[in-house]
Amino acid sequence: MKKIMNAPDAFVAESLEGLVRAHEGLVTFGAGRTFIRRRDLAPGKVAVISGGGAGHEPLHSGFVGRGMLDAACTGHVFTSPTPDQIVAAMDETDTGAGCLLVVKNYDGDVMNFEMAAEMAASRHAIDTVIVEDDAATGPSLRSRGRRGIAGTVVVEKILGAAAEQGSNLAALKTLGDDLNRRIRSMGVALRGTTVPENARETFSLGPDEMEIGVGIHGEPGLERTRFAGANEIIRLLGERILAEFPSDVAEGGTARPLLIVNGFGGTPPIELYLAQGIAHRFFENHGVVPARTLTGTFVTSLDMAGLSITLALLDEVQFKLWCAPVATPCLSW
Repeated sequence: MKKIMNAPDAFVAESLEGLVRAHEGLVTFGAGRTFIRRRDLAPGKVAVISGGGAGHEPLHSGFVGRGMLDAACTGHVFTSPTPDQIVAAMDETDTGAGCLLVVKNYDGDVMNFEMAAEMAASRHAIDTVIVEDDAATGPSLRSRGRRGIAGTVVVEKILGAAAEQGSNLAALKTLGDDLNRRIRSMGVALRGTTVPENARETFSLGPDEMEIGVGIHGEPGLERTRFAGANEIIRLLGERILAEFPSDVAEGGTARPLLIVNGFGGTPPIELYLAQGIAHRFFENHGVVPARTLTGTFVTSLDMAGLSITLALLDEVQFKLWCAPVATPCLSW
């Protein structure tokens, strides 16, 4: 295995150093360099804080800035940040309106963010939104219920925009819980991911195999099947996504659909845009016409080859929040 790095144990810290140096107008290190926060905090605004293990970049550190996250806590590769990191982020970014924790539904993340909330409860008003967008609902070694995957970007962006516009903690919690019902994602892997510490792939696929329903920590998916063309891959993902929406959301008829094609780290843009075109056509043919799309690499599993499709059936208010201005290192309009 060859990676551009010095040593596995310095991999994450050196990467975060580079991120801050590259975007120092937007972000800075927090106390003790244990988290990244937006450089200019807004007084009286709810602090929106997220985080997770490294290896999913640009999630979460790349989405710190105006209109999105106030802070992101990063653990070692595929390892949750510690409660102390999260508490330090709350202490530094709470400017008087409390803290909203946005947590992907993986056991380690949920446990450590819960511990941090308990540790800081005497000093901060705190609420939590657990992101649960994965349409692959089979057994998982890392979560109970739906995993939080690429739909996390939608939740962080919309909640960040709402906080920027002055929504209070209770309103943000209600909004986040509603978003969980409106977002479904599903991924496919063509090659497993290589973790720097052990220099081997998390799972191995043959030349004629693909893994449907993978998570973002290199865990295997729901089904290993014969490799197929792009039309068939998108059909498999799209049908499962549509089937997993609650009936009242799927049959609402007034939704503003958002379609995201997300690369897992080892998939070139030419393949992602090809998939975007096919996915757009697939959902149109099923009566779901995307009102906005996003294509690129946003929630990765290090160097995994593959992609995920996310469909968010947003209401008008949520759609406007998605379209609201944002300025972060890796998402900006």
